[in-house]
Amino acid sequence: MLAMMNERYQNNKALPFLGKFKLNYLLKPLKKEYPFLKNSDSSSLQVVNEFLTQSWKNFFQDKTGQIGKPRFHSRKYLKKSYTGKSIIKTAGKRYLKIPKLGYVKTSKTGVLQNTKIKRYTVLLEPTGKYYLSLQVEISEPEKYSLTGKRVGIDVGVADLAILSNGLKYPSFNSSYFEMKAKIWQRKYARRRHLVKLLVL
Repeated sequence: MLAMMNERYQNNKALPFLGKFKLNYLLKPLKKEYPFLKNSDSSSLQVVNEFLTQSWKNFFQDKTGQIGKPRFHSRKYLKKSYTGKSIIKTAGKRYLKIPKLGYVKTSKTGVLQNTKIKRYTVLLEPTGKYYLSLQVEISEPEKYSLTGKRVGIDVGVADLAILSNGLKYPSFNSSYFEMKAKIWQRKYARRRHLVKLLVL
């Protein structure tokens, strides 16, 4: 799609802009020409068209000249992920049914009960682990009425915070968490390096 749009723009810049619905209409003939596209979730291809359309809109609407024409990214920094908007169903405890992937075991599904999932993204990290992020639709949070009360906060060293009503929040030693973060960052860097070597 991107190659076609780039060629179309180079040949005649006066041609009308193709929206996402027109691009989606082209998916059917493209699947006949490239059969491997049938292995993908159809909604993920539509999401790609949405992202592509938005990139071109940003390019055309930019008046500062800072946003360039959409282009292909380098394979050196390839991000293995895809986003879909098909219906995902919770199947029992800790299982989700994702189109084309089937049943996938997750960490928790209890919080997804009676929740509408708008989109999902499947991501493969260099460590070899898969992650699933969900975009959900939630009801408007309950609005709390103002109490008319006020409170002062004193931030200190011995105590993290002391409120004017006498409530204290004790301080904690952050060095432990900083140390753990450094350890996991080193592990991640080593695994990322090993994955790059395996790919090469």
